[in-house]
Amino acid sequence: MTNILADDGRRRVVIESVSPAVDGGRFPIKRVVGDRVIVEADVFADGHDALRCMLRYHQQGARSWEETEMALINNDRWRGAFEVAELGRYEYTVAAWVDGFLSWRHDFVKREDPADIVLALQVGAMLVEAAASRAKGAEARALRGFVKELSADSAVEERRRLAAGDELLGLMMRYPDRSFSASYPLELEVVVDRPLARCSAWYEMFPRSCAGEAGRHGTFADCEKRLDYVAQMGFDILYLPPVHPIGRVKRKGRNNALEPGPNDPGSPWAIGAKEGGHKAVHPALGSLADFRKLVAAAQARGLEVALDLAFQCAPDHPYVDAHSEWFRRRPDGSIQFAENPPKKYQDIYPFHFESEHWAALWEELKSVFAFWVEQGVTIFRVDNPHTKPFSFWEWLIADMKREHPELIFLSEAFTRPRIMHRLAKLGFTQSYTYFPWRNTKGDLTEYFTELSQSRSREYFRPNHWPNTPDILTAFLQSGGRPAFMARVVLAATLGANYGIYGPAFEHCENLPREPGSEEYLNSEKYEVRHWDLARADSLAPLITRLNRARHENPALQQDWNLIFVPTDNHELVCYGKFNDERSNIIVVAVSLDPHHTRSAFVELPLEEFGIDAGRPYQVEDLLNGESYLWQGPRNYVELDPRVCPAHVFRVRQQLRSEKDFEYFA
Repeated sequence: MTNILADDGRRRVVIESVSPAVDGGRFPIKRVVGDRVIVEADVFADGHDALRCMLRYHQQGARSWEETEMALINNDRWRGAFEVAELGRYEYTVAAWVDGFLSWRHDFVKREDPADIVLALQVGAMLVEAAASRAKGAEARALRGFVKELSADSAVEERRRLAAGDELLGLMMRYPDRSFSASYPLELEVVVDRPLARCSAWYEMFPRSCAGEAGRHGTFADCEKRLDYVAQMGFDILYLPPVHPIGRVKRKGRNNALEPGPNDPGSPWAIGAKEGGHKAVHPALGSLADFRKLVAAAQARGLEVALDLAFQCAPDHPYVDAHSEWFRRRPDGSIQFAENPPKKYQDIYPFHFESEHWAALWEELKSVFAFWVEQGVTIFRVDNPHTKPFSFWEWLIADMKREHPELIFLSEAFTRPRIMHRLAKLGFTQSYTYFPWRNTKGDLTEYFTELSQSRSREYFRPNHWPNTPDILTAFLQSGGRPAFMARVVLAATLGANYGIYGPAFEHCENLPREPGSEEYLNSEKYEVRHWDLARADSLAPLITRLNRARHENPALQQDWNLIFVPTDNHELVCYGKFNDERSNIIVVAVSLDPHHTRSAFVELPLEEFGIDAGRPYQVEDLLNGESYLWQGPRNYVELDPRVCPAHVFRVRQQLRSEKDFEYFA
């Protein structure tokens, strides 16, 4: 009771269940520049008085709040929206009050007894007079004019018309009595990223394998020559594995052999040698100036360079001698190498984040990000973030984005769902997913419905990869070229963010190191490879068409608009995506059987798509340019994996007349 009296018991409005909110407001939601943030709340009060409800918002750090009116949907649920126009963080909350004038007006327009009307006009005049004291200038004078007219000894009907009119209502809405306004106790946050955070196509490539001829270690200059290849396929981001010096102590050989050959280059993830550590580049790749030149050349082609940051060290990393306190030691005094039993990574030392010197370690690791930002990198793929403290990432990402809100962080955490989601809540812009292992129709439908429709979509931005240097799935191993085609179509159209590890992917490389393993035979992680980019069987043309479709169709540039479409074949999955205006509609059908021709009837939700079921419509396959004439919801598709196991249809035209029908027939 003490707290109520200390506040003001006359604040009658209740505000609760404000959404969107992540964990009750503990974490921010995510949007991109230009988005409308739609906010809802339960707002009500005792009795039957009329309420007004305001959505309040501002960019973090601004002194004043902006407001927009919320509208009643039903059952005391209110809705409003605001636009996030700039990078950074915004805050939003809800305020509401019992509105005396609206309550008075609600009853006034229903009164019939002349005596009641006269008395009510007197009450109304008092409310208007109070509003005039809050107003200024011409509007204050206008309100006083209404007070005079409502109080005059003129015809009741004329005064009643003025009291119930829109002009007075508009003025009173601008100057309400908010003395007993209630506010939601939390100021919720939204992190606003650039549009590339929502929709991006990543291409992973090892610079050391970019040489034009076999047998030579590639350089940044060689990598620069390959930019046109990547850009022409339509990718947005060129992602490079670690480019730092590679340790020599305990270096791994080909196919992860414990004993390397004299010319084995080692794994790029075994970071650090006498040439330097996380703030240096491998001398065989070139200099920092060469790296900056590569970044600039990529930007000139519409590409951004993403860099892999792995917070771990080779045994000969300079940190090991300079800061031995940052590493965990075994009973015999030696430094503990990384393990994931039965796997052993003798060439890698993990950091000891529970060291007494943890604060200095945190600052140094943050300085690594800052260093690469200075070199022009604004996108980072972070290796195994789930093996570092949650609090570290929350601090680091927030601190880095405070100065550089354009930064994008991709979380490479193939781990338990709650850990993956926690990392996303803490600030990671995008997250790897379980997509590589979702191969059946049921698995795909369930998983992508969760990603696109559950509350986790407010903070978890999925990025789908059919392969990585560590992941060659059994489906790709056994399905051959059709499996690669199907998986890239699924990745690029089910989600707005996707990536591939190439050229292994477009060359359909599918031999494992050993049966039952997801490791590549002759993995590029442990040796320099040479790739023939002109191979006739490359999937580059298909990938180019896919990325063109993504760039040209807004429906494919977001995740939340996904609808799975029923089919009568369990080996054929079909789904649709559309923009808000329904001016861009995409329908995708993919065979999940890489060995046999599959056919099915699909049942399109025409009403949801905004298509008139009574008229035919044309669909164009964006993968081969062929067009088909469909009518009604039920239509037939057939997919031969030897040709292409997928259709990506764009609904091109709703036919309007018999003449149109004859033309397209």
